[in-house]
Amino acid sequence: MKKIVSALILFIAAHCVSAQNDKRVQVEFKTSKGKIVVELFNETPLHRDNFIKQVKDGTYNGVLWHRVINDFLIQTGDRLSKKAKRGEFLGEGDEKSSDWIPAEFRVPKFFHQRGMLNAAREGDDSNPEKKSSSTQFTIITGRTFTDEQLDVTQHRIDEWTGGTTKLTDDMRRVYKTVGGAPHLDGSYTVFGRVIRGMDVVDEIQKVETDKNDRPIKDVKIKKAKILK
Repeated sequence: MKKIVSALILFIAAHCVSAQNDKRVQVEFKTSKGKIVVELFNETPLHRDNFIKQVKDGTYNGVLWHRVINDFLIQTGDRLSKKAKRGEFLGEGDEKSSDWIPAEFRVPKFFHQRGMLNAAREGDDSNPEKKSSSTQFTIITGRTFTDEQLDVTQHRIDEWTGGTTKLTDDMRRVYKTVGGAPHLDGSYTVFGRVIRGMDVVDEIQKVETDKNDRPIKDVKIKKAKILK
């Protein structure tokens, strides 16, 4: 009986440790439109750890949402945007290629459904390994798709990924009902998701923008902090 009880205690202890290890870090962004809270995936540790470092270093305090496209995404993280003049083109950033983060694709577990965080990056011509920017990221808003549209999108994905990324039945169901940006799957790393504040994200995505998709009136992250 004692052996059984001891074994049970060890099992519970191991389960608690495992559950604790599975806890996801949460980050709060206080923006000029309201608060957005995201959680970071442990399955993308390079992106998670880099993101935590950037938050602690104050990288996101004062940056603008410099690229906003309705029914697609909102993008931020260009450190140069903190002192940018109105109408100035943004997005080139100030980082070096040596700062880039190796890709961590986790499809089909994580894909570009509405509310996901993905890492921005340079194009394939200069970045064939599809490494991620160390500071710039987007939040996906996206739209819904029909089966026919997803079939076309799959052909596009095949071209970009060499046929290595396929939309599963579950992914297709989500894209048809919840929405997202499926053409990015297998080409950009998804490393977190919004858990509170998608109404704020939606408000930001609908602001008026210029020809470079930058909001006419600045929308910024006032402060970013780790919650847990």
